Amino acid sequence: MGGAENEKALGERLQLARRRAGLTQQELCQKAGLSYSTLAKIERGAIRTPSVFTVAAVAEITQTPLEELLGMRSGHLRPSVASEPKKTSKSGVKFVYFDVNGVLVRFFQRAFTEVARVAGKPADIVETLFWRHNDTVNKGHMSLREFNARLAKELGLEGFDWQKYYLHNAEPMPEIDKLVRWTSTHYEVGLISNSMPGAINALKDSGKIPDVSYTAIVDSTKVGAIKPEPRIYEVAEQLAAVKSREILLVDDSRANLTAADHKGWHVLWFNDFHPSESIDHIRQSLAF
Repeated sequence: MGGAENEKALGERLQLARRRAGLTQQELCQKAGLSYSTLAKIERGAIRTPSVFTVAAVAEITQTPLEELLGMRSGHLRPSVASEPKKTSKSGVKFVYFDVNGVLVRFFQRAFTEVARVAGKPADIVETLFWRHNDTVNKGHMSLREFNARLAKELGLEGFDWQKYYLHNAEPMPEIDKLVRWTSTHYEVGLISNSMPGAINALKDSGKIPDVSYTAIVDSTKVGAIKPEPRIYEVAEQLAAVKSREILLVDDSRANLTAADHKGWHVLWFNDFHPSESIDHIRQSLAF
């Protein structure tokens, strides 16, 4: 492989690692202390020999082995140190995507009742106002700050902070931590979620979603699309770096599952009212 091709391959590996970590170029630069122009040039293959310290910084922030970013080890990028080879289920699944709301956490809707109580408004009014703007925020077309400001004005609540109510009410799905840890031991796992800016990190930081090394985090605000729109599945497939028929989506929305099925993915519906039954079904489906 020629020099230019090597440079492009390195840039592509760094870009994939960054995107799998759910980071924009600006976010990675801020966390790693890198120049934005330098990273942009590396990702498009314009820098001939990036510093190994720069690559090492990207490896540390994205939790990707340095040797894999440098192309010294074969196989897909991994988010953690070398471990036992991953499995393929009897049905051909190699990569499992978990939805967040309704699968990893539940009861966030109770936030509507809490906001209604504080604002002195009917809960159905609060919910209507929330859903009026929710898709726009989840696509990244409206900032969380603007969303909070709009609801603050409409509800008459000074200093309104939706994320505070959301985190207070969202609860870890019973038994889900054990399932995700088991799954991540045997398969590549990722998150794909219609979420507001910063919500996934806030859930991780608060310990409300399983703390495992996710190979890919597909955040709607960074993709600019929400499920069940085709674009978010296309990005998720690119980040999984496996064939469509090798991906399983676990989601509580029939519409989201139908869209994934049309892409050729395996799908499983999660019933948050009966999580134990859904978890047993997932384990059976991932038998190898």
